[in-house]
Amino acid sequence: MSRREHERAAFAEYVAARRPALVRTAYLLCGDAHLAEDLVQGALIKAVGEWRRIGDNPGPWLRKVMVNDHISRWRRIRRERVTDRVPEYGTTVATTDRDLSLAAALATLAPRQRAVVVLRYYEDLTEVETARVLDITVGTVKSQHRDAIERLRAVVGDLRPESAEAARTVAP
Repeated sequence: MSRREHERAAFAEYVAARRPALVRTAYLLCGDAHLAEDLVQGALIKAVGEWRRIGDNPGPWLRKVMVNDHISRWRRIRRERVTDRVPEYGTTVATTDRDLSLAAALATLAPRQRAVVVLRYYEDLTEVETARVLDITVGTVKSQHRDAIERLRAVVGDLRPESAEAARTVAP
């Protein structure tokens, strides 16, 4: 088997094994199944040309490409949107339904905050690994994480169901 055939086989094997996880991550980043597929496909297309360099550990590289592509797309769409009124900045989603879906809750976050939450909680990356993927400092990861959790709590309320019950029994 030639070197090129070996690389193709390794790439195909990786895609077959990891594609569902990549699509899940992309979906959590963007909240849209079709866009998630596009993000993964775009990242895999870019990976083909870089496979010799990234083949030993392609996960972080692919996540970084997906995050960057999503943020670039979000910025482009934001610039292209024409409207006759200025959107309210910092508005919260009013809901009494504690069963707010994950995608809806994540959609309330800014792209970088969303990326930090997805990478930290769903990809189980450390703060250092998250910083490396997003090409930001660890301090920025921490502040984006803090702001994202604060925003999610404002939208969803207390995320721990047992704490609401405990507060009722402890309160005078």
